[in-house]
Amino acid sequence: MKQGEIWEMYFDPIKGSEQGGRRPSLIISGNMLNENLNIVIVCPLTTNIKEFKGNVVLNPSHENGLKNASEILTFHIRSVSKERLKKKLGVVSKKDIGIIKKTLNDLLKY
Repeated sequence: MKQGEIWEMYFDPIKGSEQGGRRPSLIISGNMLNENLNIVIVCPLTTNIKEFKGNVVLNPSHENGLKNASEILTFHIRSVSKERLKKKLGVVSKKDIGIIKKTLNDLLKY
């Protein structure tokens, strides 16, 4: 499991407005964390595209393995057990990872 990979996973059980269900998610945690811990940090994807500022919208491609256009929900960042990840679908570009990192930085600014 590496940064930039898209995996099918199960988010349930959830609370409140968290994203739930079975859906693709993008691993955003660094590879040192991914190799040494039993968790990864992910952002869920949704096909309900709203184009929120800073969220990347992916069109289906052979590389990302998606069947539908999907928005990466950067503001729904979550640490999850690797046991929740079921199947690798594909990968995103380093450019898209860079946009997500910038968005996360913007979200955490004072």
